[in-house]
Amino acid sequence: MSDQIMKMSDGREIKLIKVSKIRKFFNDFKLYKTHNALAVMFLPVILWFIIFKYVPMYGLTMAFKDYKISLGIMGSPWNGIENFAKMFSTSTFVRAIRNTVIISSLKLVLGFPMPLIFALFLNEIRHLRYKKIIQTISYLPHFLSWVVIAGLFYQMLSPTSGIVNYIIKDLLGGKAIYFMGSNDWFRTVLVVSAIWQGVGWSSILYLAALAGISPHLYEAAVCDGANRWQMMWYITLPSLLPTISILFILRVGYLLSAGFDQIFNMYNTAVYETSDIIDTYVYRYGLGKMKYAAGTAIGLFKNIIGFALVIITNAISKKISDNGIW
Repeated sequence: MSDQIMKMSDGREIKLIKVSKIRKFFNDFKLYKTHNALAVMFLPVILWFIIFKYVPMYGLTMAFKDYKISLGIMGSPWNGIENFAKMFSTSTFVRAIRNTVIISSLKLVLGFPMPLIFALFLNEIRHLRYKKIIQTISYLPHFLSWVVIAGLFYQMLSPTSGIVNYIIKDLLGGKAIYFMGSNDWFRTVLVVSAIWQGVGWSSILYLAALAGISPHLYEAAVCDGANRWQMMWYITLPSLLPTISILFILRVGYLLSAGFDQIFNMYNTAVYETSDIIDTYVYRYGLGKMKYAAGTAIGLFKNIIGFALVIITNAISKKISDNGIW
């Protein structure tokens, strides 16, 4: 087929390539038919994505309509980009964007390297039982809901009975700090609690990648006189680079998702100025005030920005390190 393609015009060439791809699809489909049991097991996943991911996408049309509950999505009149114009004209939404970018950037810069660092140091532990104990303890916060974690932090950071303020007041002689009600401290609490909750669980992928590194590389490095730090820098980190790149690209895509569950359970009216993010704003404005069209417009805006960030970050990563999602 390749010889025929070279002799034909560009239009005919493209047509033959499409036929080739269709033929490849049917060949793959025949391969799936030989594994009927696996296909049946995968069917619920496909149905879940269709029902809960693709079908609800029809609701995005509300972002361009003057939605009325009595008229429904189909009957509501179109209003173009009016919902988007109203969205950007409100100071509270602009504040929410600013807070979202700041909090997500802090979590990205300070939180993203932590699972990698934790996995690297955990990998250096030679006592297997001690290593498993540390792993188990580090995983536990991931299984706690943000309702529980928020309660724990409220207790620990309480200005009257919290252990942190006890150390500040009684041991260091300072003044009590109301961490959960201070705009100066609340973002720090958010970043610290997010790292504590996710560092152990997020390190699993890095530990799995570390297990796939050939031990012969380390043996050769030992013969060359390399120490542990040099082996980590010249063998371990380069081997983890594809995993780091993919996780970083995916994390950048969530730059406008600063963590609704965490902030909704931890913030209060005293810290709206520094903690009100896009998701909490949509919850209060879109659901609380029943402004469903405006809430849909905000969600669509956030998803478009996230998609663009993934595309840009993936292109930069491919150009710099030749690693990416596709």
